[in-house]
Amino acid sequence: MIDLVKLDAHRELFGFFAGQLVYPDKETFASIQEGGEEAFPASVMEPVSKYREQMLARSMEEIEELYVDTFDFEKSSTLYMTYFKYEDSKDRGQLLTSLKLVYEMFGMEMVDRELPDFLPLMLEFLYAADWLHHPHGLMAMQTVISILEDGTYQLMKSLESKGNPYYPLIKALRETFKLCLSQEVKVHEPV
Repeated sequence: MIDLVKLDAHRELFGFFAGQLVYPDKETFASIQEGGEEAFPASVMEPVSKYREQMLARSMEEIEELYVDTFDFEKSSTLYMTYFKYEDSKDRGQLLTSLKLVYEMFGMEMVDRELPDFLPLMLEFLYAADWLHHPHGLMAMQTVISILEDGTYQLMKSLESKGNPYYPLIKALRETFKLCLSQEVKVHEPV
């Protein structure tokens, strides 16, 4: 189960991931060139460092080409998180509508050109929306994180199998999700 306080504590990381997963430009990679290693927990820092190293070894044109080849031309590595499970089925349409309603409940307006399951948009929602003290915050975040968990798992496996430089970034994102889980309290029975 997601712990909203822990999720909130990692809000800045979701903003970082959202920025790295939009179409690249010079601004996109300014944050990665500047370092900022102290902002990342250790379990997230290792894959982020690998991602950073691989991206900094490329020109901007190579990064743009990699992005398009990876996310725009490959169904197995799409940034649309419900596509892996539902493709273009009616169930996916209903889930997209539900996701859009979640965004609207928290005051986020959808732009017509993007579907609500677009990974950078979902991460931007985690970063920017005021869900922490909302009465429906936990239920809504469980829905969003569940979609992200399913989608990023498939995406990570696809990128890993291809040796794609975006693999460590998605691995780091999934490590961040793990940091947001509630710790189960063990009940000790009296002896």
